[in-house]
Amino acid sequence: MKKVYKIEVDCANCANKIQDAVEKIEGVEAAKINFMLQKLTVTYAEGVDVKLKLDEIVKLAKKIEPDFVLN
Repeated sequence: MKKVYKIEVDCANCANKIQDAVEKIEGVEAAKINFMLQKLTVTYAEGVDVKLKLDEIVKLAKKIEPDFVLN
C-alpha cells in the first residue's frame, strides 16, 4: 500500500537522513522524500497497521529534525 503525506522539513540533508531511517522501519518497503515538494511517499508491506507505523515515522523523524511536521 502506497501513501503520500505532506511534510515540513527544513533542510535537504535532514530529509535524506529521515528517508534512510524510514526505509529501515519494519513493515516499510520503500520511502521517498521529495524535498522541493515537501512530500513523503511511503510504501507499506501488506497487512501493516499504517497508523502505528505513521506514529513511528513521526517519532523517528523528530529525532533527526525536531521541527519535522507531517500533515
